[in-house]
Amino acid sequence: MNKTVHIIGAGLAGSEAAWQLAKRGINVKLFEMKPVKFSPAHKSKNFAELVCSNSFRADDSSHNAVGLMHQEMRLFDSLVMRCADTCKVPAGGALAVDRDGFSAMITQELAGMPNIEIITGEVTDFPQSDDPLTIIATGPLTSSDFIDAILQKVNHNSLSFYDAIAPVVYKESIDFTKAWYQSRYDKGDKFDYINCPMSEEQYYQFVDALLSAEKMPFHDFETPNYFDGCLPIEVMAERGRDTLLFGPMKPVGLTNPNSTEKPYAVVQLRQDNKEDTLRNIVGFQTKLKYGEQERIFRMIPGLEHAEFARLGGIHKNTFIKSPELLDKYLRLKAQPNVMFAGQISGCEGYVESANVGMLAGYYAAAFVSGQTPIVPPETTATGAMLKHLQDTTGCYQPMNINFGIFPTIQGEVTANGKFRKIKGADRKEAYCRRALTDFKKWQEQLNV
Repeated sequence: MNKTVHIIGAGLAGSEAAWQLAKRGINVKLFEMKPVKFSPAHKSKNFAELVCSNSFRADDSSHNAVGLMHQEMRLFDSLVMRCADTCKVPAGGALAVDRDGFSAMITQELAGMPNIEIITGEVTDFPQSDDPLTIIATGPLTSSDFIDAILQKVNHNSLSFYDAIAPVVYKESIDFTKAWYQSRYDKGDKFDYINCPMSEEQYYQFVDALLSAEKMPFHDFETPNYFDGCLPIEVMAERGRDTLLFGPMKPVGLTNPNSTEKPYAVVQLRQDNKEDTLRNIVGFQTKLKYGEQERIFRMIPGLEHAEFARLGGIHKNTFIKSPELLDKYLRLKAQPNVMFAGQISGCEGYVESANVGMLAGYYAAAFVSGQTPIVPPETTATGAMLKHLQDTTGCYQPMNINFGIFPTIQGEVTANGKFRKIKGADRKEAYCRRALTDFKKWQEQLNV
């Protein structure tokens, strides 16, 4: 068998897959269209560019599903996690990274691997059945020509939705006579988040402005189908005038030191780069026109004179219907020499994308080495994510990792051999404990 694997796309999934293959001695040809061609949302020539947020979300592996996935990936020697840990910036209990430093480190690591050949330029043709094993990891911003090639192969079994980008402001332009530093419920360092308070009157004026603002129009052939985990702020406002009070603008867990009046709503800004000169407005992904963004977001107390390093935007996200199209090894059933990984396979989120890329890299290494891969237990975060890609029925939708897709845990056997029922908050800890135990057992079985 040809011991070279082709990977199309050097985003989070493709980069992670390339790393997992190369460190196992497998030759890799990594195809990336940048810098020859950029998608509407990408600006950097480097790999694994983060465009929507700089956060990998919660990093607690004892009670949180995505934090658990972080730890499983660290145990598997994930390049994405190693670079994220090296390039992290303060974000309370979350793992946020310096975008530029992170993607530069990923690029440098892969470029330094002697068995990875990097080929720049757009791929527009679908792999042939006699081509080497190929991992398609072109992500949610796959070029239209390659999407057309994929759709022809899978008989148009594809879904798409729209993913929005939050604006970023220069920290020095924030008015700290109104804003203050504090993490919600004082978790993490107090400097992790900057908070801008709103009175009841200011909040509803802001919502009215969102509802009446001009938005970027869709093309005639586009129908928006937003993912609930990343709704544009104006779409949230359309779902009810109080919706934002229970979402990105909730005022709980915060105390304004500049006023005795309790804020009715709070806008938070999270550190966006290592030097802490930039702050992104948390949860404010948007499709508003640029002029409207500047006008409306400057209504927020503390941001009246905000200078924007980047305004919000929106991009199309396309993914295949994995439960119908892929086998348990992420291979296309109709053409097993083609695998899919990352967000184009139907997972959602930076971490999940890299995790599926990690698994695809291991699977591909096993295949070209003449071995049958061992599927991770569904009790692990890695296995639970894979199972979602395989077994979901009905109208398939992307999914972040969460305990709802893990096998239910009723109890566990204690050290003295007795069965103990698990209830309430203890269940999350039990899920994590079981997952890490099973993940380590799975790793011990692997030969490649």
